[in-house]
Amino acid sequence: MSSSSVVAGQYRILIVDDHPVVRHGLAWTIGQDPDLDVCGEAACIEEALRLVESDLPDVAIIDLSLDGEDGMELIDSIRSRWPSVKILVYSAHEEEACAGRVLRAGAMGYVSKREPMSAAVAAVRQILRGEVYLSLKMTANLLQRAAIGKPLEQDPVEAFSHRELQVFRMMGQGMNTVQIARKLDLSPKTVETHRKVIKTKLNAQTIAHLRRLAFQWVQENP
Repeated sequence: MSSSSVVAGQYRILIVDDHPVVRHGLAWTIGQDPDLDVCGEAACIEEALRLVESDLPDVAIIDLSLDGEDGMELIDSIRSRWPSVKILVYSAHEEEACAGRVLRAGAMGYVSKREPMSAAVAAVRQILRGEVYLSLKMTANLLQRAAIGKPLEQDPVEAFSHRELQVFRMMGQGMNTVQIARKLDLSPKTVETHRKVIKTKLNAQTIAHLRRLAFQWVQENP
């Protein structure tokens, strides 16, 4: 949907989520604030890019899982083509597993779907002020790690590139090299190269060990 009556002083918000109930719930919650206007809703990457181009929102709220598509690809596209658009990730994935990655990709905040939708509005307001938004728990966790000198990336998976994470997740979903290559439009050789890098980063002893790690991670991060 696209708003036809945006008044001066309103911030334009785009919602990208493949669940209509979530989109409508967020739109209603955001719409309670007179200076926030939901200028569009999208369920897939193609539709989202079309709306960003036509409406140029101030903030795009993006889910990481979009009916088989990867929200990280949408973040990359928006950041490269419309750098003025601020991005907030609103997802069911574990914050500790994803927050660092989405911030490095250019998003300015992460809100878990386990939080009330009002948290998304608070996050929108914070990133509109140019500030990064994370939950109090995640912020405290990062500060504690920094205070005692521990690296912020404790989980080896956090060191994966975007493509490596895609390959690792698909391995955990039971896909073989050829299936992953077709899904990601890559050559099998390129997938094998990514798999070797992942194996090294996780210090996996064998491919079977790597598959077990991937399966376990997917179960913990659906």
